Amino acid sequence: MRKWILTLLLLPALRLTAQTLPAVGTSTVLGKVDGIEIAAKVQSPSAQATPLQIACVFEYTENDLTNPPALPAQLNGMLHLDEALHGIITELRKSGRFTGHAFETLLITPPPGTIPAKQLLLVGLGDRNKFDAGIMETVGAIGMREALRLGVSSYSHASDLKDAGIDSPTAQVAENVVKGALNAYRTQIFLKGKKMSDVKPIKRFTLLAGPAFYAPSGEAIKNVIATYHN
Repeated sequence: MRKWILTLLLLPALRLTAQTLPAVGTSTVLGKVDGIEIAAKVQSPSAQATPLQIACVFEYTENDLTNPPALPAQLNGMLHLDEALHGIITELRKSGRFTGHAFETLLITPPPGTIPAKQLLLVGLGDRNKFDAGIMETVGAIGMREALRLGVSSYSHASDLKDAGIDSPTAQVAENVVKGALNAYRTQIFLKGKKMSDVKPIKRFTLLAGPAFYAPSGEAIKNVIATYHN
């Protein structure tokens, strides 16, 4: 009887927690800098329809997408991405064809029927045991430069740190990714003004986040946007 009473007491709390988290697909435009709409969205990179999807991975360790401290399968966006691509991300990393060393990149054209993104850019984060949130500013710049090189008008970014079980500072990571992207964009616009670049403008940049990290990521991004308007 006591077990049933405890369960009944917990159910309202569980329902409240579920209700307060945003649903998958929730999206908000947080602001605009230099003509770029900057948005946050609750979505897995495996389900995001975009001209270019960026996803970040660490150097390979055995079963690192499925064993703790990786997030459980139902919450693990990187695992979903790998499964949607028939295990190619794990195969590339395990074989050493893509090592995941810090700032290493690999551009993939997903086959029809796998993921809705037209192109996928993997960006390496290096050794998970030496992760520092500061590197995400460079990662953000890499993503923007690749988007400009490819000539896309919009793209999405998924850091995938929580999926890998990294206890990363959510707000700082979001801030650094957006800072890196915007600074890289401004550099290219500067060069365009000097007639040393012919980049096409980016119209929208979307940061993907899990339900639990959507709100803190959004607040952090708003703070970054404000600094570019000063």
